Amino acid sequence: MDSQKEALQRIISTLANKNDEIQNFIDTLNQTLKGVQENSSNILSELDEEFDSLYSILDEVKESMINSIKQEQARKSQELQSQLSQCNNALENSEELLEFATRSLDLKEPEEFSKAARQIKDRVTMASAFRLSLKPKVSDNMTHLMVDFSQERQMLQTLKFLPVPKAPEIDPVECLVADNSVTVAWRMPEEDNKIDHFILEYRKTNFDGLPRVKDERCWEIIDNIKGTEYTLSGLKFDSKYMNFRVRACNKAVAGEYSDPVTLETKALNFNLDSSSSHLNLRVEDTCVEWDPTGGKGQESKMKGKENKGSGTPSPKRTSIGSRPPAGRGSRDRFTGESYTVLGDTAIESGQHYWEVKAQKDCKSYSVGVAYKTLGKFDQLGKTNTSWCIHVNNWLQNTFAAKHNNKVKALDVTVPERIGVFCDFDGGQLSFYDASSKQLLYSFKTKFTQPVLPGFMVWCGGLSLNTGMQVPSAVRTLQKSENGMTGSASSLNNITQ
Repeated sequence: MDSQKEALQRIISTLANKNDEIQNFIDTLNQTLKGVQENSSNILSELDEEFDSLYSILDEVKESMINSIKQEQARKSQELQSQLSQCNNALENSEELLEFATRSLDLKEPEEFSKAARQIKDRVTMASAFRLSLKPKVSDNMTHLMVDFSQERQMLQTLKFLPVPKAPEIDPVECLVADNSVTVAWRMPEEDNKIDHFILEYRKTNFDGLPRVKDERCWEIIDNIKGTEYTLSGLKFDSKYMNFRVRACNKAVAGEYSDPVTLETKALNFNLDSSSSHLNLRVEDTCVEWDPTGGKGQESKMKGKENKGSGTPSPKRTSIGSRPPAGRGSRDRFTGESYTVLGDTAIESGQHYWEVKAQKDCKSYSVGVAYKTLGKFDQLGKTNTSWCIHVNNWLQNTFAAKHNNKVKALDVTVPERIGVFCDFDGGQLSFYDASSKQLLYSFKTKFTQPVLPGFMVWCGGLSLNTGMQVPSAVRTLQKSENGMTGSASSLNNITQ
């Protein structure tokens, strides 16, 4: 009966998953159908605009040519009208002179005849008719303004849709996810020398496989990529995966998207658990600050003997109660002088990395990990259920590794940011200068329970950077050093 129920449960789970896949595909088809309709309408509008633009250009060219013909006509007409006017005046003067000469032939008196002859000779010499060019200054030929549209007509007749670039192919083997960066590489299925640039789109998701239409995140766009790979850097991996797709563009049109590729971007992403933090700590997601007004005066007296001999100073607290206590979490609140807050996500396997930065005026703080069973009066490093490095800037400056109430002084400079590497399966907890990746200290142990990131702060504050992958430099150091240093031997090899 139980085996049948288990088999039926597997069948139900398989059917549910298949139904989910089919529903996602239906959503994709509906979205694609809607896209076809919208894009077709957009393309038709763009085509109308292009032809209207072409018509407008032709009208402008036609108007310009008509103006050129009219200007040439006006120029030639003016020249010919001027010549015509000169010739008419000359002809009129010549006819008048001819009539005068004809009348002079009838004169009988020699003196009058001689006088008339001299006048006629002088007037003939000065007559404009003999100075005229009897050739038109311009011709009536207008063929130099004729146009041949045969080539343009042929081009228009061969007008067709531009070739669309083919969809690129993303090569998952060439893609790299490391150091909170993703390098995406792709290639064209065939050479295309008209490609001008590429457009890369990406989005974070918690779903493996093909992108979901109703995914909660929108595509982010990176335009004008000239090469066939691109690196996204400085990412926060707060989702398990990232979807990528790319399209090629020429000068006028963008091609289809490549088949989407999903790359795993798994990293430890956690916030601080405000529900169980000490009341003197003000906690907001990835930040914690000392708040002397947040505790209650009598709380410091409760079970105070359990923390006798603590190396952490105990400043006076004002019991103003300026903020109401947060809701009770899965454990009691830290209290007494255990100014502690834990992460809200347990580490049960794998390798993880996060970074911590202290405020410049922070007097005392610790960074490490602890079992969930850490007592509410316990301080990090003072029990066999917690491991940490501790920085004390109160009265005298100290930097030390702590575990099971054992202390190992560290002869290194306290970095601005501390990187924490936890290899749960390998039983290793290491601390680094987050900038230089210098190893500060390394614990070697065997974790028998899930651990939580742990933080203690007094008079100051800490900020966390989570969702980070293990840096390549840290992985290399772990391999070369095997996570061990001679200076750490006094606290290493502690098995719980």
